Amino acid sequence: MPTEILKAEILRTMPLHAITEVYGERGLRQRFLFELRRFPDPHRHTLTAALDLAADLHRDDRRVREPYLNHLLRVALRIMCYYRVEDVDVLVAALLHDAVEDHPCELAGLPEPQPHDVATAAALAEVARRFGKRVADLVEAVTNPQYDPDRDRYEQYREHVAESLERDPWARIIKVSDFTDNGVGIIHTTGPKMASSARKYRPLVPTFRALIARDDTPLSAESKSHIMDQLDLAEERFAAILD
Repeated sequence: MPTEILKAEILRTMPLHAITEVYGERGLRQRFLFELRRFPDPHRHTLTAALDLAADLHRDDRRVREPYLNHLLRVALRIMCYYRVEDVDVLVAALLHDAVEDHPCELAGLPEPQPHDVATAAALAEVARRFGKRVADLVEAVTNPQYDPDRDRYEQYREHVAESLERDPWARIIKVSDFTDNGVGIIHTTGPKMASSARKYRPLVPTFRALIARDDTPLSAESKSHIMDQLDLAEERFAAILD
């Protein structure tokens, strides 16, 4: 059996965090490229362009002990491989779900600093120009707003998630994959961030259960069951950390 095919089969049997631990960014990129083979050329090109843009914008970003791009790849791969979603707009938005929030001026080609609203609007306009309005709308739905400094930040985050996902069923898919990566993957976090992340995310488990169970959430029964199992696992890990 050719080495490339053997490696593809190995990667396809491994959980995404296991690929991360063993092969790092290179392994996640390879898994992504393997999955792209089932898409026709125009869609493959679009997804590759989105990955290239995400890699460029987040090139210096880190998540504890790994490149930030690993998180974005896992979020997109989880939607593609475990939720069985092949909607290219959703996958592009998954790859870019933190781009507007983290790098609005660079994305929009604006000098820094800029007012938050100006930078965000310009960055979303650039996403729409490159990938279409639907992608920009999905990214906007999962982009955190500017928070009131006089209120609890985590409370405002949870309010925003519940409100924005109530309106957009497809955005739920992106956000629950993001949540799973952060929640189930919390055991890969170290230091004080582990407890703070558990406090941030734990109250959202019931919110996601209710949203995913809804009839208008565009996932199969099998995919919804998988997500519910992952939410159970995240809750177990939050409890182990906080209780």
